[in-house]
Amino acid sequence: MGVGNKRTLTKTRRKTRDLDQIKADLLSPKHLSQYQDTKSKEDLPGLGRWYCVECAKWYDTEVNLVMHRKGKPHKRRVKQLREEPYTQKEAEAAAGIGTNNEDPHNAAKDGMEIVV
Repeated sequence: MGVGNKRTLTKTRRKTRDLDQIKADLLSPKHLSQYQDTKSKEDLPGLGRWYCVECAKWYDTEVNLVMHRKGKPHKRRVKQLREEPYTQKEAEAAAGIGTNNEDPHNAAKDGMEIVV
């Protein structure tokens, strides 16, 4: 007995919230409360009382939450959240959209020489 299609298994595995969503949760309590209101309290571990904002996970007890905050995965996530997220402008520049893509012949007229 096993999984027939491994691709389906990886696509449907537990999906965590993306870093930009978590960053919005940290900056705006309203954003976080809107997300938490979408989940029914009866279905959550510990009836939704203990929640790690940085990792977007619920825990059964306060002890488990405290132990999680001391752990390596939580510290890694906090470190990722400290970094500035990519902007749309940076993504477009990486793809070559919106950058200074001038005609090389016009650059030669401006005084730059092009060696071929």
